[in-house]
Amino acid sequence: MLHQVLQRALELNASDIFIIAGLPLSFKIDGAIQRENQILSSEDSASMVSALYAAANSRPENRLREKGDDDFSLSVPGLARFRVSAFKQRGTLSAVVRVVPFTLPDPKKINIPDAVLALANRQKGLVLVTGAAGSGKSTTLTCMIDEINKTRNCHIITIEDPIEYLHRHKKSIVTQREIATDTEDYLHALRAALRQSIDVILIGEMRDYNTIATAMTAAETGHLVFSTLHTVGAANTIDRVIDVFPAEQQRQIRTQLAMVLEAVISQQLIPALDGTVVPVFEIMTASNAVRHMIREGKIHQIDSVIHSSPAEGMISMDTSIFALYEANRISKETALSFATNVDLMEKRINMAR
Repeated sequence: MLHQVLQRALELNASDIFIIAGLPLSFKIDGAIQRENQILSSEDSASMVSALYAAANSRPENRLREKGDDDFSLSVPGLARFRVSAFKQRGTLSAVVRVVPFTLPDPKKINIPDAVLALANRQKGLVLVTGAAGSGKSTTLTCMIDEINKTRNCHIITIEDPIEYLHRHKKSIVTQREIATDTEDYLHALRAALRQSIDVILIGEMRDYNTIATAMTAAETGHLVFSTLHTVGAANTIDRVIDVFPAEQQRQIRTQLAMVLEAVISQQLIPALDGTVVPVFEIMTASNAVRHMIREGKIHQIDSVIHSSPAEGMISMDTSIFALYEANRISKETALSFATNVDLMEKRINMAR
């Protein structure tokens, strides 16, 4: 039965599968959830979750049953890879399964701008891709890592929880490590990576103080480091990184971050007029003005620098949204709903009419 469900998801071009007792099997398609007919019993959902574990090289279920949740990935030959988030819900076993094709995404087809891919050309420093959960951060990072893999002769290490896309060795060597399967946690894997002749590191998520501190040290010592945060906007992201550290260290961290940060990409997925979803990006590059503001703690001024610095490769979120509106990709209502400054967006739309 599991194989049929996974096959059905591919036929529907679904991004996610919902296996939850008391509801029909459901699929997320272009941001909307579509339900099947038959309601799953608790036995049905438990059986399908167990089948997912069996398909993942007979991964033991003890973490799920003891801790209440577990993340892992699996491959089904001839179909795709799948990222599983299994959890307990009202005493029953459930799962949300993300569909990850074997083929890497084509940045042109999924509307990732050249300005984002160009950041893969940086030789060292810290590049952060940020946004809410499910906003496409992993896909954007995959495209950037593939760009390096195709163009540079170097060693790339990815540390992921779990691994989503599989990279083949092209011009580079790509080593992929999965938390819990290949290594204990991000911090141990990151510290080990610094002894493995690496040039580029992808950290799936900077979750805590120690991981952030080690990532910044790696960037400071000449490596190119990519990672993600669940923040929206460059200013919020920089504040989040600094606030992780104790107050007495924050001045030092601002100085260090100003030196190592290369760019912050923030992204959202918004509904398009054709029924699909389209990514929209804010790009902040670490210009001299931005570095000065980080050092001096004037983070609140960064948004105005982004808005006024297109010549330095920066673009604000609202400018990206307005460009989609002008291209008739999204409605006025959608533009206003996702804008960071609703009043200014409405003025721009009215002036454009």
